[in-house]
Amino acid sequence: MTKTPQTLTIAGSDSGGGAGIQADLKTFQELDVYGTSVITAVTAQNTMGVSAIYPMSAQAVHMQLEAVASDFELTALKTGMLFNSEIIKEVATAIHKFDWKNVVVDPVMIAKGGADLLQQEAVDAVKTHLLPLALLVTPNIPEAEALTGIPITDVSSRQHAAEKILSLGAKSVVIKGGHAMDRDYAEDYFLQADGESFVYRAARISTKQTHGTGCTFAAAVTAELAKGQQLKDAIFTAKQFIQAALSEPLNIGQGYGPTNHAAYKARIVEKREAHKIEVFY
Repeated sequence: MTKTPQTLTIAGSDSGGGAGIQADLKTFQELDVYGTSVITAVTAQNTMGVSAIYPMSAQAVHMQLEAVASDFELTALKTGMLFNSEIIKEVATAIHKFDWKNVVVDPVMIAKGGADLLQQEAVDAVKTHLLPLALLVTPNIPEAEALTGIPITDVSSRQHAAEKILSLGAKSVVIKGGHAMDRDYAEDYFLQADGESFVYRAARISTKQTHGTGCTFAAAVTAELAKGQQLKDAIFTAKQFIQAALSEPLNIGQGYGPTNHAAYKARIVEKREAHKIEVFY
């Protein structure tokens, strides 16, 4: 009997349910993989913002990692909000120890409402300990700027920032385009260590229902990698997944509402109404 692919998310808990661990597990479920989790922090938040963050101790993170590793056969994992350098080091140590592959690093730094989700001193720990282990890094534009110190204002600076991230040891990077100024399209730029690059372009959707988009995108890539998909195909599916999630909003909450994780299966898998995603090499 074929085993269900098993995945892991290492991230923070979102009490509003739209981002973090909750978004990741919803995405895994929708894409037919089994999700395990290691919680790095508990946040008190909703669609209007983060009111408190309670980080786990490094020991608590360590014990969760050991528990998952001792019983599950992981074929891919993602990291999200890691909060501080001690937690980052624990995660990196576990990835080395258990020889986990298909590591997707979503360098979560700032919440939609503006709260810092990664301590400043931890940025260096991400670059030193985590990026060298990543098959893929999935920053948005502000996160890519924070990792590289390069203001991203055009195609050239975007490429320069991607090259800088790869120089830190990651095998590939996709810089998400949701924060770009283009009013018509959202472009995600992919660059691989061997020099291969391409752009995923989709129509920009004007909506405030965007809470958890970054977590969801990275989780979708992780799920597809766990099932054995090639990286560029996994990213394509993740782009389809997030377009569907944004296109059919739930309109929940008074601020930045959560995306609709069920929309991909309902629209694309069952109805076969795929969004137009263009790929430029």
